Amino acid sequence: MTDGTNAFVAMTSRFQTIGGESTFRMRQIEPVVVGPLPTGSSPHIPGMPARCRAATVAHARLQWWHADSGDPAQLLEDFLARHGLPVRDLARPPARDADQHRPGSVCGAALFVSAAAGAAMIGAPTGAPSPALAVPDLAAVVYRHTDPVETVDPDPDGGTPGWSLGPWRDSWSTAAHAAAVDHARAAIGRGDVYQVNVVGHASARYTGDPRPALARIARLPGARYGGVLAGPGWAIGCASPETLVAVAGGRVTTRPIKGTRPATPDGRRDLLASPKERAEHVMIVDLARNDLARIARTGSVRVDDLYAIRRWSGLWQAESTVSAQIAAGCGLADLLRAVCPGGSVTGAPKLAALAQIAALEPVGRGAAMGGFGWLDAAGLDLGLTIRTVAVDAERVHLWAGGGITWDSDPAAEVAEAAAKAAPLRAALAPRPDR
Repeated sequence: MTDGTNAFVAMTSRFQTIGGESTFRMRQIEPVVVGPLPTGSSPHIPGMPARCRAATVAHARLQWWHADSGDPAQLLEDFLARHGLPVRDLARPPARDADQHRPGSVCGAALFVSAAAGAAMIGAPTGAPSPALAVPDLAAVVYRHTDPVETVDPDPDGGTPGWSLGPWRDSWSTAAHAAAVDHARAAIGRGDVYQVNVVGHASARYTGDPRPALARIARLPGARYGGVLAGPGWAIGCASPETLVAVAGGRVTTRPIKGTRPATPDGRRDLLASPKERAEHVMIVDLARNDLARIARTGSVRVDDLYAIRRWSGLWQAESTVSAQIAAGCGLADLLRAVCPGGSVTGAPKLAALAQIAALEPVGRGAAMGGFGWLDAAGLDLGLTIRTVAVDAERVHLWAGGGITWDSDPAAEVAEAAAKAAPLRAALAPRPDR
């Protein structure tokens, strides 16, 4: 046990009670500082209806780690179905809005699926152990609407003041990162893969309450999936601009992002003109089309938007939109097995790329390169957890990387990863007035 501010007491349990409901879970870790964020606190779970943010309470929670038994996709679907959420057939028309928002009824669920859980779903290598072991590989929190007699504190304090962050420690050196890029290029040269994503990790010790820093992460410009999810002994702050998968009105959509430049006029022109970035991007679009075809009505997959330039914080990024009519009877487990882990953070072919990732990356991806968002009777919306940080009892963790092709330059890839991490590090830095 460390000092009293950041210490954990770990314990094993099969059940947790939230709001009087006894719910199945795989493991429990009791926190001192990092605990479930208060309902209604800012920022919110991305995708939760705005009118529900201050009028819901956590009702049930599932957590699963890769070391636990069972198929995470099926465990998640079964858990949500037991709480009345329509996850057995995502093609069915949504419920009436009035039915979804009655006092006491289930509103929906916040979902997190790690990259390791996604790999486990499809029998692929899951890579090195996560450096943030307190963070589960799968988490779901079901929320219900409050009854009129219930009160919800919109933002109780509950934390400790004096946020302080120590020096960042990278899990590999610049030279080791560049060497991994060279190894990936060699695998491409041998024909093992066409493209592989290489991700690095850094962490820093902290003291104090991490919640304001996580809120700053979630408010970064361009964070389509800006939000925070927390549990006993862990928290995730997300500023992702990328849609892993969304389902609404019988249509399933993914929006892969590949290609990054500084958000300057020259950077935009260079991104538009780069044959390397276009080739890398189109490969991932093809992978996304193949992924959706697994759970789509025959002939319904289409590319709605190709290589559109969007801005995230201080960067330009290239994004495409791929969609399809979801097949009747497709459940949540089927959908997750089709799209996880996200192709833009694995490479192509996906299984071969995951084998390369497991061999190249010295630490696991933890909270990064997974999915985070919201599911309710109206549909599903999960962001890909790029631009994402995790907090355990002692350290803040972040991850950044990029896609490697034969034309990749190791020094440029290292610089790109640093550029993606820079806004996260800046947002986490202590503020003078705190």
